[in-house]
Amino acid sequence: MYLRSVGTANPPARYTKAECLTAFQASDWYGRLDARAHLIARTVLQRDNGIEARRLAVDSLEDVFRIDPNTLAQRFTRTAPALAASAGQSALTLGALTAADIDAVVVSTCTGYLCPGLSGYVVERLGLLADVQAYDLVGQGCAAALPNLRLGHALLVSHSCENVLSICVEVSSAAMYLDNDPGVLISACLFGDGAGAAVLSRNPPKVSRRIEWIDSTSQTVPTHRAALMFEQRDGMLRNILSREVPELAAQYAQQVLKTVLGRAGLNTADVSAWIMHAGGRDVLIALERRLQLNPSDLSYSAAMLREYGNLSSAFVYFVLEAALADNAPGGWWWLSSFGAGFSCHGALLKVQ
Repeated sequence: MYLRSVGTANPPARYTKAECLTAFQASDWYGRLDARAHLIARTVLQRDNGIEARRLAVDSLEDVFRIDPNTLAQRFTRTAPALAASAGQSALTLGALTAADIDAVVVSTCTGYLCPGLSGYVVERLGLLADVQAYDLVGQGCAAALPNLRLGHALLVSHSCENVLSICVEVSSAAMYLDNDPGVLISACLFGDGAGAAVLSRNPPKVSRRIEWIDSTSQTVPTHRAALMFEQRDGMLRNILSREVPELAAQYAQQVLKTVLGRAGLNTADVSAWIMHAGGRDVLIALERRLQLNPSDLSYSAAMLREYGNLSSAFVYFVLEAALADNAPGGWWWLSSFGAGFSCHGALLKVQ
């Protein structure tokens, strides 16, 4: 399998963390939460948390604090199909393909629910053929990009498809929830909205760098499920984020890396580019320490985190796009995502 092209999309509105703090302090929610919650919000949004700005699917930050089931569901329904199709079209254009060239589309999300699923909206908006294979993956959280790509790989190696469109889209502003819990508050300060897409092809492309999928593996550890997950409360999604997440992410990221590199007869020093989900600043620090990396090794992840926040499942497409735009050195690249479950996935890419 080859990653022929990568595309991304965001809502147009950019909000800095300073603007978010000002809006929070002016909202009705500020008076509903306790003094400790105020301190947590100020700490996260005033100090260097690795994030400078986020893109959110709202016309003003006042809209962020309209938190009720109908408003959030409408925001997802309005925004997710548009972002998914925009990222998908970008990937098609960069891959020099048309809608008729796509044999299957796989769409992942965790921040909202539609039935019929998002894949049907993508088929409609991009003009994909009516007999295209369409798959919707839900509930995999920030880790979803790699399972999505692995399904695409399975479709390609089965010889049932020549080209698969892989899309992850998250409207985190449609999964907003506030209360006095520190994990809930920190989540509200971290996540942004966006979509990433990639065209996966059975044969190598002639229009761009050659990115070949070599090997991959996964770890799913249900005993840590409660460390990072969504729960349903009051008809809305409430994010649970625990203190142990950075170390869990680093621990399992190391395991999947060691497994795949070992099978290939490689070691960490052989990796020339790191395409890693960030999660947050503390996650990047934990990854750097556990994998014995230099800060520069995670520079693409850090840059995307600073400008867009945590985009959940879409994040690694942005990191891959940044590495390609920077003409990162070829060789062995490592792609990894982790999140709810607790789950972690990794893939070895050969880039020329």
